[in-house]
Amino acid sequence: MTTTYFADQAWLGPEDGTVHDVTIEVSGATITSVTTGSTPAEGAVKLPGFVMPGLVNCHSHVFHRALRGRTHQGRGDFWSWREQMYSVLSGMSARAYSDLAAATYTEMTLSGITTVVEFHYLARERGGSATSADVSVMDRAVIDAAARAGIHLVLANACYLQADVHGSALSSAQEQFSDGSVSAFLARMDRLRGAESGPEDAAVAIHSVRGCPPPAMRAIAKWAHENDSALHIHLSEQVKENLDCIGAYGCTPAQLCADTGVLGDKTTAIHATHLDGDDIALLGGSGTIAGFCPTTERDLADGIGPARALRDAGSPLALGSDSHAIIDLFEEARAVELNERLATQKRGHHSAAELLTAATVGGAASAGLSDRIGRVAAGYDADFIAVDMNSTRTAGATDPVAATVFSATNADVTDVVRKGRRVVANRRHDELDEVGQRLAEAVQNVHA
Repeated sequence: MTTTYFADQAWLGPEDGTVHDVTIEVSGATITSVTTGSTPAEGAVKLPGFVMPGLVNCHSHVFHRALRGRTHQGRGDFWSWREQMYSVLSGMSARAYSDLAAATYTEMTLSGITTVVEFHYLARERGGSATSADVSVMDRAVIDAAARAGIHLVLANACYLQADVHGSALSSAQEQFSDGSVSAFLARMDRLRGAESGPEDAAVAIHSVRGCPPPAMRAIAKWAHENDSALHIHLSEQVKENLDCIGAYGCTPAQLCADTGVLGDKTTAIHATHLDGDDIALLGGSGTIAGFCPTTERDLADGIGPARALRDAGSPLALGSDSHAIIDLFEEARAVELNERLATQKRGHHSAAELLTAATVGGAASAGLSDRIGRVAAGYDADFIAVDMNSTRTAGATDPVAATVFSATNADVTDVVRKGRRVVANRRHDELDEVGQRLAEAVQNVHA
């Protein structure tokens, strides 16, 4: 099936800037040609507003959506929040998980996100064993949910073997995260990648230096390299994590990752918040991607990461919504810049185009799919979105890129094309309606 789309103005990728009168030819799921300075062909689908590549969410824990509006008040820190997060797991059956994930992924789609990297560490239901049947049921729940929502899922299963850097046994809540051994985890990854019913794309993850000992980190890095897989890890989100790592291994988490072969241009360091100069040089020198999630990092009082310094050192940026305190990649993008303004009392660390690149091209690299997504170009997946330039937030702007990054919200996304199919038109999902009600019911079922 061939479809022609037309946009009055568009941002195709970082090299092109804003272009006008754009015809996008799509055959099946793939863009076959992009022509600027054209006139709309007869029968072309005219997309309103400002068109750009579909956004890529580089980091999601989809079950955390059940915490929104429930964990944001009161005192505490990351560690006290973590106990609240654990408490929600008691009601997380595979069915409840799938329904919550489907509604949350639909919220993402309506927000302009066409690809999500799911950092999936909820390996099994409460009380389930580490057998292949019990762990695959949770994989299946997420895969089915993404298909229902019409979003491109990159399933990054995470290895989680210990409670802390000292090798303490997992708590009862954490047992749901574990395959029991790194060999069992990698066997699950082999099965997943070879399964006909597996995710559209798969990656691999090390939960953190807390959750995996160095031999397991080394084995997973080796597996990722041999399978040409993207590799993700939570890195230096908390000062305590750094101090514990130094106490146990005599080095920072970044240095431990370097020593175990984890760093590299297919690796994404999620958060990368508390880094010293040597850490920044290690990440940047290896081309490791820095995955920032500012709305979660500020909600959990994590801190402000050195985004500009990492970029200058050689680390591309990508953006994620992590705990889904908010699902809005425009907010994630501008928060990178605004946070650094607060930390430095200086403006202008990242341009709007650089931040939009992080939400698209950077996310594509983090997903391991730079040759398929993140741009509107011939040969790429037909994933693109339209943003309203006449909303109360964006009206009157002269630079649509700046207006999108610094003024727009997810509510300004009007249309979403995913693999050539218009899954959102005029702010309505073509398959799943009443998304707010679906979310409310799914969250209630988890907490019941």
